[in-house]
Amino acid sequence: MYPKLFNGVFRRMDAEQAHRLGFGAIRAVGALPAGVGLAVLERAFQARDTVLKQTVFGVDFPAPFGLAAGFDKNAEGIDALAALGFGSVEIGTVTGQGQPGNEQPRLARLIADRAVVNRMGFNNVGAVEVARRLKRRVAKPERWDKVPPVVGVNIGKTKAVPESEAAADYVASTRLLAPYADYLVVNVSSPNTPGLRNLQAVEVLRPLLTAVREAADQAVPGRKVPLLVKIAPDLADDDVDAVADLALELGLDGIIATNTTIGRDGLKSAAAKMEAAGGGGLSGAPLKARSLEVLRRLRARTDGRLALISVGGVETAADAWQRLVAGADLVQGYTGFIYEGPAWASRINRGIAAKVRSGGYTSLRDAVEAARVS
Repeated sequence: MYPKLFNGVFRRMDAEQAHRLGFGAIRAVGALPAGVGLAVLERAFQARDTVLKQTVFGVDFPAPFGLAAGFDKNAEGIDALAALGFGSVEIGTVTGQGQPGNEQPRLARLIADRAVVNRMGFNNVGAVEVARRLKRRVAKPERWDKVPPVVGVNIGKTKAVPESEAAADYVASTRLLAPYADYLVVNVSSPNTPGLRNLQAVEVLRPLLTAVREAADQAVPGRKVPLLVKIAPDLADDDVDAVADLALELGLDGIIATNTTIGRDGLKSAAAKMEAAGGGGLSGAPLKARSLEVLRRLRARTDGRLALISVGGVETAADAWQRLVAGADLVQGYTGFIYEGPAWASRINRGIAAKVRSGGYTSLRDAVEAARVS
């Protein structure tokens, strides 16, 4: 049904309006009282398989394929999204101060390329309000049948904050949000906040990550919140290596690769369509090759000493499996959700489980290790 809905309704709407409508419907069902809505979503879409369970940076994930940051910026629908079959939900990007983001229109589809261009600009309600929502959510554990979904919290720089004060801005968000995060992600790679990607330079990134690590430890005494950094696909290979070396030096828990790209090479969409979409970060299928390339480079550089989460151009279970074999511990997606609909995550995780079982294995890790050796 979803392709008909997309072609008949969503593709005719402004992309951001379609997102609000679709996400609003998911949240509305999930919010039905007494857990009825979540149960309905789970029965319709989710098919948990025990072979998919694994522990990554000390966190138990029910499935390897999760939702990337950007879809649920304000922690509005975590449980409903998890009920669709995502193994984890990464919220954000959240900034220290609430901000409206860039002027609309700021989201466009390139359907011929199965891609999206966004220049949202970290529109979100801010760390104080998101922390309040997360606190209310964890105070009601009865909504979960067994264990709560894995929640990542992605933090970024407030646009109004100058680069010289970026570390303090990230620290403010960390202090508020780390207590509710299964893992924390420092986003220094969006192309839509002026100057943000400058923070990927190692000499700037080192003190920033050090400050965030200290703030997280102080905010959650007795629990080491896993800390990851998210990088851009547009980094030169030497810079990818430098970030990997820095992550190892600082004892980070992982790297997420990659964010959106500012490149437009090799697209199928007509020039007029691309011009209408405007500037911003490109996500979706065209990012597949570079995202995989960066993953393989990171794997070779870190040799399993860091957890790697691969995102960018993942559309199918075969894509996700390829990322796992190439060195990813976990895989994320976002743009495919727009084109494939609510059954997408469940379909990918079921496909991975089928791949594991077809090889005669009883755990994802064993199947992946065997595939890497072969």
